[in-house]
Amino acid sequence: MNEQNFNEKDEIFSRVIRAGRRTYFFDVRETKAGDYYLTITESKKFTNEDGSFHYRKHKIFLYKEDFAQFKNFLNEATEFIINEKGEEVISERHQKNYVPNENREDQENLITAEENTGSVDEEESGEGTENFTDVDFDDI
Repeated sequence: MNEQNFNEKDEIFSRVIRAGRRTYFFDVRETKAGDYYLTITESKKFTNEDGSFHYRKHKIFLYKEDFAQFKNFLNEATEFIINEKGEEVISERHQKNYVPNENREDQENLITAEENTGSVDEEESGEGTENFTDVDFDDI
């Protein structure tokens, strides 16, 4: 059997999730005995110094006898994460201007202070330092 025919018969169902440099593939395949199983593949794109790129793939094979336990543990783990940390993505890689909750007030004060400083000299404008907020930069 040639490879193309094997792959067409082997892949029954497929879904793809693109997430930045990562792509996740959920593929239902068929065993030689005619039963189905699931493969979950993570493909991650890497760029070489010369500008070319390559992919690294990691694959999980999940068979029907493990579905119930896998599904239960996946649900437990995702619920735990959401209950503990919420649904907001807090990774600096995902949010360029991310500031932890405990530092947000300090950053807002800093932004307010920066907005209050202009190119006009304070003495000429009649404005003094009373418009500024005291910010402790050690907390940022």
